[in-house]
Amino acid sequence: MTTFHRASTPPAFGLIIIGDEILSGKRADKHLPKVIELLTARGLSLAWVRCVGDDRDRITAALQDAFASADVVFSCGGIGATPDDHTRQCAAAALGVELALHPQAKDLIEQRMRDIATEQGQTFDPSRPDNVHRYNMGVFPVGARIIENPYNNIPGFSSDGPGGGTVHFVPGFPVMAWPMVEAVLDGQYQHCQRQGAWLERSVVVMGAMEAALTPLMERLEAVHAVKVFSLPSVDHPTYGRHIELGVKGSPEAVGVAFADLLAGLHDCGAQLGPELVRP
Repeated sequence: MTTFHRASTPPAFGLIIIGDEILSGKRADKHLPKVIELLTARGLSLAWVRCVGDDRDRITAALQDAFASADVVFSCGGIGATPDDHTRQCAAAALGVELALHPQAKDLIEQRMRDIATEQGQTFDPSRPDNVHRYNMGVFPVGARIIENPYNNIPGFSSDGPGGGTVHFVPGFPVMAWPMVEAVLDGQYQHCQRQGAWLERSVVVMGAMEAALTPLMERLEAVHAVKVFSLPSVDHPTYGRHIELGVKGSPEAVGVAFADLLAGLHDCGAQLGPELVRP
């Protein structure tokens, strides 16, 4: 498992969303905005996202890229045991390892089956064909670690790649996936969270062109330890054509850089609208 020291730069976080139903439009993806929300609440950010259909070659390629990176990646969907679920098999292929029934996953799945049998007033029979099939949901790449599922006890799993990337696999169901993602963030990456240590300040620049503001943006990034961003809009109902121009980083660096940004905009005669602050 990849670890990070408090003083080190937080890892880059990525997201893989798997499923034909997303690409066909049968279901609208909800994972991207939620993962952004969970990361933002912890002073972290999403570096990239990739959406892949239920195609084994494409899923394997996406996971190979993730494992080869130094990123922390959440993969949502496809870890069930129906014919259109390929993620567990693709993870093993991407890592070049075998699949095996994880002992702890087996126990959790069996406990879930026992609970269901009790609820239905039946005797649990592990040899019944449907129960035997359910154990497949705990067949993970060798070396995987489980992620507990508080919704129904059927776990997800985490695997580390040779390139330093770690992928955390959770179900596609939001009611299961989101608490699992949150538990991973707070259990394994709390040390790199930076609540209160990240700030974003920006100002609306009316009727501006990005090309004219680029030299100022380049100078700010060269002088200050911040990231500069510009969000142009051509048809805003209130401000019309404008650019939201801002800086983000540590509160101390942002304070100095934003003052420099405003001074530069005043020097070039820019017409300024409201200022915005986001944690």
